[in-house]
Amino acid sequence: MNRPYHVHLVDADSPSRDALRSYLEANGLTVTTLGSAEELLRRMHRLRPDLIVLDMLVPGMGGLRACQQLRAVGDRVPVIFVTSRGEEVDRVLGIEVGADDLLVKPVSPRELLARIHAVLRRTVTPPGLPIFALPPVTLGRQVFDPASRCLREGERQVMLSTVEFAVLAELVGNPGVALSRERLLAASHSREEELQLRAIDVVVMRLRKRIEPDPAEPRYLQTIRGHGYMFVPERHDGSSDRGMPRSGAVSLPVAA
Repeated sequence: MNRPYHVHLVDADSPSRDALRSYLEANGLTVTTLGSAEELLRRMHRLRPDLIVLDMLVPGMGGLRACQQLRAVGDRVPVIFVTSRGEEVDRVLGIEVGADDLLVKPVSPRELLARIHAVLRRTVTPPGLPIFALPPVTLGRQVFDPASRCLREGERQVMLSTVEFAVLAELVGNPGVALSRERLLAASHSREEELQLRAIDVVVMRLRKRIEPDPAEPRYLQTIRGHGYMFVPERHDGSSDRGMPRSGAVSLPVAA
C-alpha cells in the first residue's frame, strides 16, 4: 500500500494550524506542524516533506525568505503560500520566489486539500527523472550527459542505472551545495521503498568507482560528515581542485 503524502504545515497561529492538520490527516495526508520558517529550514532535510504549506507572513524570517532560501540551493519541493493579504503584490512576490500556489486566509480546508493534490499531480515526478534540465557536465576525462543518462569518454559510453542517474543528477544540479542523505534518497527512490539512508552511501560508492580518478581520494563527490554529499565541479579555468579537501570528507554544521 502506498504511504500517504507528507506535508509540512508552517503557521504561527496554533488554532488555525491544528484545525487544518486535523482535516488534512482525516483525508489521508501525513502532516507535520511547525511554528516558524526557521524551524522549517532546520528540519527540512531530516524530515523531508512532499509539499510545504507556508504562511507567507509567519513571524521571524517569514515565508518569502524561507522559500527563497530553498530555491537558492536548488530545492524544488512544492510550496503553497497562505497569506492574510489578498493583494496582487503578494501573488507576484510568491511567484517570483518560486511558490507553486497561493491561498488567502481564512483558508477553506477543503480548498487547501484540493490545491495540495493539484500541485502534487503536476510537480511530483518519478524517481530518476529530475524536474530540472541539465547540460552535459565534464568530470575529468568523462562527460555526464543527463539527456542520454550516461557517462561518455570518447567513443565509450556507460549507461547509468535509474538510481545512479538520479543521485548524480541531483548532486550535479546543485554544485557546491551539501545535500543530505534524506534528500538524495527522496530524489532516487519511490516513497513506497523502505530503505535505510546508508543505501545512498552504496550508490555514491558505485558512482565514485565510475567517475573518480581515485575512488579512495574522491575529487568530485565529496563526503559531508554527518550529513551527506556535495558535488565539486571543475574550475572554469580547467585547473584542478586546489584548496579542496583531498580526503573526500568535509566537516559541516548539521541542522537540528
